[in-house]
Amino acid sequence: MFVTTKMRVARPTDNLDEVTKFYRDGLGFAELSRFEDHDGFDGVMLGLPGAPYHLEFTKARGHRAGRAPTTDNLLVFYLPDERQWNDAVSRFKQSGYKPISSFNPYWDRYGLTFEDPDGYRVVLQHAAWDR
Repeated sequence: MFVTTKMRVARPTDNLDEVTKFYRDGLGFAELSRFEDHDGFDGVMLGLPGAPYHLEFTKARGHRAGRAPTTDNLLVFYLPDERQWNDAVSRFKQSGYKPISSFNPYWDRYGLTFEDPDGYRVVLQHAAWDR
């Protein structure tokens, strides 16, 4: 039996509801799971059902997480299909998020960058990753 490795990217936030909205409505992820007061943490898992990756955001009660340490903290999604890329960009814009200039100008050549409420950035790269 082959078991696929799954990846969870987890990070804290002070803005759980706003961050959830950004990744759910802007990126188009589904809410896969949510928990409250699990050992003092509230959290949400967002992703695409069946995908081998998802994001987890947690808020620790009585603890401040702060903002992204730099403007070059990125999640990059490679979307080579024209329609898929346009749909992703439209979803962000329709959710009220505007593209911003990327710290590294490379990402602006073939993609658009959006900043979440904590200052972390998502790049929608209109290219294939084939390595």
